[in-house]
Formats: sequence, structure tokens, C-alpha cells
Amino acid sequence: MAYQCSGMTRAGSGGSSGEQLAEQTRLGAWQRITWRRGTKGPLRAKFASVRVRVADGPEVRLQGRTGQHLPGDEVWLVGEHHTSGERKYYLSNLPPDTPLKQLASLIKARWVCEQAHQQLKEELGLDHFEGRSWRGLHRHALLTLIAYLFLQHLRLQAATGGKKKRQRTTTATQPTGHPTPAA
Repeated sequence: MAYQCSGMTRAGSGGSSGEQLAEQTRLGAWQRITWRRGTKGPLRAKFASVRVRVADGPEVRLQGRTGQHLPGDEVWLVGEHHTSGERKYYLSNLPPDTPLKQLASLIKARWVCEQAHQQLKEELGLDHFEGRSWRGLHRHALLTLIAYLFLQHLRLQAATGGKKKRQRTTTATQPTGHPTPAA
């Protein structure tokens, strides 16, 4: 999971924004990474990452000051620089052995989820529920998602020209691992 750092810090916390933290920790070497092909060509930017500990642990009183937080778990701080000069920073709790390319791809996969959520609200009325029960909300969300999947299926079918992928057929009519009944 990845969270975008807004650059804002808690008032009086003495904490650092994503950019300040990136400068202090000297993010690793910046690598140009292409995460997917877009309609106007490959989508790419420079990425770098470093493991950090975010002060989101339990709140304690330190040196007479309240509201202080101990270091929490170690997470990835990932920096992204675009050729336009735009800079973004993310925190991710993926394992320490995660390659930078995978970090970048997963961070960028968030855009697809946000687009799907926006379409669910605008086109299918996910946000129009006015019921009073969790069961009703869950049913409304489920029916909205089923409608979305059906529309996606139709869109993909139209994009591929109605072609189906060929599936391998087995010569035996019985599933593998089950003996054929004796006659």
C-alpha cells in the first residue's frame, strides 16, 4: 500500500515534509522508470527510494513535551520527479526487498483505481445511496460493481472486436485427477 505525502506536517510536530525528508535521507540514485504505455506513448518519470521510520508510533511524553511519537515501523519513502519539474513523494509499507520498479508500478496503479471509483460514482450512481443500513449499502455497492464489471466486459469486447481468447481443450472429458468410470 502506498500513501502520497502532501508536504504538510502536523503543526508544532517538528516533523518533516516528504521533500525535506528526501533531502535529509539522501534518496538513492534516481532511475528513469516506465510503468506503462499511455495513449500518448510510454509513461515514465525518475524514481528513487529509501527505507525510513515514520514517527507514527505510540504517543508519549518526552522531555516535558506531550504529543511526541516514537518511531513506528520501517517504510519506503519513494520520490518521483517528472520532466516538467513536478515532484511527488510517497510512503509505502511494502517489504524491504521490493525492487524500485515494482514500487513505482504499484504507486502508479493507484490512478487506475481512482478512475474506476470516479466512474462508479458518476456513471453508475455509487454515491446515490440514501439507505439506513449497512446491508443496504453493501447491496447497493455490490450491484453497482456488478454493473461496472458488465460495462467493462462490453468495452473490452468492443475493443477486441468480439474475439475470444482460445482456451486449451483437454482430450479427456473428465477433469484431471479423476479416474474415468468403468463401464
